[in-house]
Amino acid sequence: MSYIRFHAVERASNRKVVVVPPPQAKISEFFGCKVFNRKAMAKYLSKETFRAITHAIDFGEPVSLELAAHIAPAMRMWAMENGATHYTHWFHPLTDGTAEKHDAFVERDGNGGMIEEFSGKILAQQEPDASSFPNGGLRSTFEARGYSAWDPSSPAFIVGDTLFIPTIFISYAGEALDYKAPLLKSLEAVNKAAVGVCKYFNSDVTHVQSSLGCEQEFFLIDEELFNARPDIVLTGRTLMGHESAKNQQLEDHYFGAIPRRVLACMQELEYEAWKLGIPVKTRHNEVAPNQFELAPIFEECNLAVDHNLLLMSLMRDVARRHNFRVLLHEKPFKGVNGSGKHNNWSLSTNTGVNLFSPGKNSMENLRFVTFVVNTLMALYKNNALFKASTASATNAHRLGANEAPPAIISSFLGKQVSDILDAFEKSSVDDAIKVDSKKQIKLGVGQIPELLVDNTDRNRTSPFAFTGNRFEFRAIGSIANCASAMTAVNAAVAYQLKEFKTEVDALIAGGMSKKEALYTVIKKYIKESKPIRFDGNGYSEEWREEAARRGLDCETSVPLIYDAYTSPQSVKVFANGNIHSKKELETRNEVKWEIYTKKLQIEARVLGDLSHNHIIPVAIRYQSVLLDNVAKLKAVFPPEKFNELATEQLRLIEAINEHVSAVTKNAEEMIECRKKANRIEDAREKAIAYHDTVLPYFDAIRYHIDKLELLVDNEMWPLPKYRELLFVR
Repeated sequence: MSYIRFHAVERASNRKVVVVPPPQAKISEFFGCKVFNRKAMAKYLSKETFRAITHAIDFGEPVSLELAAHIAPAMRMWAMENGATHYTHWFHPLTDGTAEKHDAFVERDGNGGMIEEFSGKILAQQEPDASSFPNGGLRSTFEARGYSAWDPSSPAFIVGDTLFIPTIFISYAGEALDYKAPLLKSLEAVNKAAVGVCKYFNSDVTHVQSSLGCEQEFFLIDEELFNARPDIVLTGRTLMGHESAKNQQLEDHYFGAIPRRVLACMQELEYEAWKLGIPVKTRHNEVAPNQFELAPIFEECNLAVDHNLLLMSLMRDVARRHNFRVLLHEKPFKGVNGSGKHNNWSLSTNTGVNLFSPGKNSMENLRFVTFVVNTLMALYKNNALFKASTASATNAHRLGANEAPPAIISSFLGKQVSDILDAFEKSSVDDAIKVDSKKQIKLGVGQIPELLVDNTDRNRTSPFAFTGNRFEFRAIGSIANCASAMTAVNAAVAYQLKEFKTEVDALIAGGMSKKEALYTVIKKYIKESKPIRFDGNGYSEEWREEAARRGLDCETSVPLIYDAYTSPQSVKVFANGNIHSKKELETRNEVKWEIYTKKLQIEARVLGDLSHNHIIPVAIRYQSVLLDNVAKLKAVFPPEKFNELATEQLRLIEAINEHVSAVTKNAEEMIECRKKANRIEDAREKAIAYHDTVLPYFDAIRYHIDKLELLVDNEMWPLPKYRELLFVR
């Protein structure tokens, strides 16, 4: 075994559990202790200031500089009492991560010394420059300013010695350079549109909140093994590696006992998350070996997105303290499940009603049907956009594989809800709507209580499934910023609800009763949106053919999928609520194509390097050992005996030579295709060239390297194998 691989495996095998003392207090007693939440604000702010800022947050009103000037010193005092010496405006650039620039709470005192200072002006807005972030041409590095502006709806928090202030990031001209600004606009758009529709059912509704729960899947591998795999270090996934004889086929890892080392890591992660107000609740083994999941309780959408990004950052830090590396790539290992981030999305009113829950009477159930059907219409009209909001170079490896949904957007409703909509389509305005939110199952076993069953089953092959009182958008990748998908969902639903209200109001103005108008439009929508409803197996080839017949978007090329952002329909959807201008959509696509190209470019370079400098030399070295042995056999034995003894070795030598030649040929051709693609200036055309001409070589090269892994002496193979990577020791 190679020196690096041998010692990496040896050290990983000898790892001991890092014991973290459990918290001495109840979770409820320290939850959010590192957050400048309402409890902290009530303690540090005057009553007038506290009322003003909570009113602004609750009703979406702007915070004045005067109000910020009262809040800033109190926030600084709280932060310093909790060990903070610095602050940062924390924002979500158009990358996979977050951004921060730390400044100390100090200014000159005019007498040669320093004083602690933090003004309302600094709290409200800063100019971090940050000109090197992707912007698609909205900024030029030598002249354009970039501003970060405080988002008071997401409370500030402390990590280490730094106060983190959630902010948006915009250009000098006001265009969004981040994910948060469009998300906030989409949340306001869906709020206004949903309130307008809710007024048909309850005049007391004044606000509708979009809620989100992000189920985060991830892999953990030993740090020593991580460092011994250049492909994982540089790309987040294995570009080569034959599957282990045992992986997930026995289904023994899923929901199994969490390995002790992993459990210790998760316990510390949960503790740190709770202190930061992240409501993590569920932990368990996922399907693939070394794959796990953490899931929070749902919360307001903007805050949930911030918390998910913060959780991913915590994962990386805590994992390293336990000698792990967390892999958030959607498909780090071929042949086993990839990782997603299921987004559980719902809408609820200030009156305490979940708009996707059935009610207790006919009118409440009509409201339930109204919002379910309008969501289906939004999904149907914008199915290409929904897919584009989840598309990436990394997520493309996951979609359609194992438990991930296919790259065709459809919605699973379950038999009961589907039957309700089908019956509604044939009903009259006088028919009562009956929806059983849950039904009982009696097992006939004395000690087993009656079970309550939700009004829908689960379909893991559905990208957008209705799951009882919410829709679960399952196509989002594990490393993605949820804001991208949630902005598209909220924007599309907001636009659809406005169209619905316009149609209903027109019928009412024409003399129809409100209930009759609602029935008329809903029945029309049920019929129109039928193509998006699919309760079957999304993996089947028959569904691909059926989806195409239904007119659904079946594109699989990520660069072409991005075109959906600038379709006439998408431009209209994002113009509603001023979420995105057409120019912003075009520039964001430039960023997406550029990132797609760069990720494939990096992978191609790493694959070429590993092929030429790691795999081929080792294979040739082993081949030389075999050749030397064959030569010695020939020198010792007569021809008849030699032919008998050397047959298998000669076959092995020939097989190695065949695979080495194939790797060499394909790697050289891939490099030439990459060079040719690099000469293309147009971002879209370059991304397409990488997808069409460079990407196909990845699997071709990998196939032959994986065959060599089975042929070459295990002691000589330079990289940790799947059987070593996929099982915690």
